[in-house]
Amino acid sequence: MSRLGDLYKAMETLRKEGLSLNDDLERQVSELEEDIIKKEILPVVTETIEPALKQVQRELVLVVDYHPGLPISVSLSRKTNITELIDAKRLEADPEVEHKEFGSRKNKRTQIAPKTGLCIRRKDGSILQEHDAATTFTSAIIEAGLLKVRELDVKFCRINVVSTTKDKKYGHAQREAAPGLYVLTHSSTKDKKKILDKINTALKMGWKVEIVK
Repeated sequence: MSRLGDLYKAMETLRKEGLSLNDDLERQVSELEEDIIKKEILPVVTETIEPALKQVQRELVLVVDYHPGLPISVSLSRKTNITELIDAKRLEADPEVEHKEFGSRKNKRTQIAPKTGLCIRRKDGSILQEHDAATTFTSAIIEAGLLKVRELDVKFCRINVVSTTKDKKYGHAQREAAPGLYVLTHSSTKDKKKILDKINTALKMGWKVEIVK
């Protein structure tokens, strides 16, 4: 029996014995089920459909609607490439963040820091470096996986670095990296490095993030 079959059998045994599952166990079961589907089921599906799609010479998105016991429904869209989003759970809108408003500060001197950028050295030796820190930051998060980074719940100014909502105050600094997903770039280069270091550690990207002039 497959791992997925073993999991379902174990759950059915618990139900037959009259045992109820608490929220934490339900969450763990759901995460394990999703992990097995990603690692064992999706590769088989990919191998099956890849030969048939090789004759297609343009990008497309296939959406498979599956319900146990019913025929599979497959729909086609040519509007956008949402490969990364298909790998995710349904996206929920982030709540709007309330920001405190401060009055103008008179007679306060501000020292503008010299312009700096970011350079990311990948574990294979290649380099990711765009023309400015914000673009490098955005490209790095896309490379790490928008949804994976979103699930880390890394926040800046109380906003998820990868959000589904345009913020009223900092929306101008949110870049749409994929349909409905915005990367917040409102941070100093130093703070961008800290965020990327956190992502690097959590997702084991093997990056070396540097600030460059």
